[in-house]
Amino acid sequence: MKREYDYLIVGAGLFGATFAYRAHKQGCRCLVIDKRLHLGGNVFCDEVEGIHVHKYGAHIFHTSNPQVWRFVNNIVPFNRYTNSPVANYHGKLYNLPFNMNTFYQMWGVTTPEEARCMIEKQKAEAVQRMEKDGIAEPRNLEEQALLLIGRDIYERLIKGYTEKQWGRPCTELPAFIIKRLPVRFVYDNNYFNDSFQGIPIGGYNCLINGLLDGIETRVNADYFDDRSFWEGIAAKTVFTGKLDQFFDYKLGKLEYRTVRFEQERLDTPNYQGNAVVNYTDAAVPYTRIIEHKHFEMFGQQVYDVPCTVISREYSTEWKPGMEPYYPINNELNNQLAQSYKEMAEDCKNVIFGGRLAEYKYYDMAPIVEKVLQMDIR
Repeated sequence: MKREYDYLIVGAGLFGATFAYRAHKQGCRCLVIDKRLHLGGNVFCDEVEGIHVHKYGAHIFHTSNPQVWRFVNNIVPFNRYTNSPVANYHGKLYNLPFNMNTFYQMWGVTTPEEARCMIEKQKAEAVQRMEKDGIAEPRNLEEQALLLIGRDIYERLIKGYTEKQWGRPCTELPAFIIKRLPVRFVYDNNYFNDSFQGIPIGGYNCLINGLLDGIETRVNADYFDDRSFWEGIAAKTVFTGKLDQFFDYKLGKLEYRTVRFEQERLDTPNYQGNAVVNYTDAAVPYTRIIEHKHFEMFGQQVYDVPCTVISREYSTEWKPGMEPYYPINNELNNQLAQSYKEMAEDCKNVIFGGRLAEYKYYDMAPIVEKVLQMDIR
């Protein structure tokens, strides 16, 4: 039977849109559907008085792959935004990632040697405690973090934030979550080590619209509402939704964390002076505040728009009806996900891709890189 489309692409996020772009360039007939009322998945932006609001959380594109950077910039030019988040602990501010500015703010040290000595001293104390308790390897995230960075930074900048993010005490989180921590003995607040980073000029909608230009799309279209219909109109399916849902939860349900956003428009041109401020005190209910205009407005531009928009982020356990954000990659979930992935290998006409379909946390650039490497015909 002749199918109407070569590819049905379920999900108009970055994976789906990039795949559709490449398939379309190969001459394939594509239909992209999304259950939301808009395209773009989690990179979708609202516009509020000229400010592009990252509706589903901050998205900063960063990569060291020049091919990926050229590809996205050929769709839409990116700006020069550099991610330099700040941590707020009990009203005191610390630069992230951990660097000489952080160590000066933490201990008043001014040289790399002084900072290194402070960290090594605290790491040695953690080793002594483990030896005293007869522990050979870290059993949880707390013990791992203390071995990597010491108690001061752990308690002020890691513990509270991490427990809010995951909804569990650090002593109950697996050590592998924090296998390494970036520590720099230079005065450098650039969070990413990548060669390229920035935000699409005009917001992420420009990137998604560019990728999907000339391709048929439908929003408010849920694949699972009429699965037999959708499966019948295309030769192959690209699925970017929840892996366990695709198989009707036959083996059980995977766990996720989700995020609730509390958005507020303020009659001030500059609320916090930075795009991202993390709140690492456990007593503060939200994990961070995003001030969206700082992603695209720099210097005097910030004051050219007399208002601002902020979003407070609250991390919580996912429940049906919520948007799943982060897979909980503990041993139990990873084993279940692997069983589903083995089932997926038998679906010869279905391509599973992206954060939800692979049950894997992805930054944006690796998503694009993966699709660029795929053999699409």
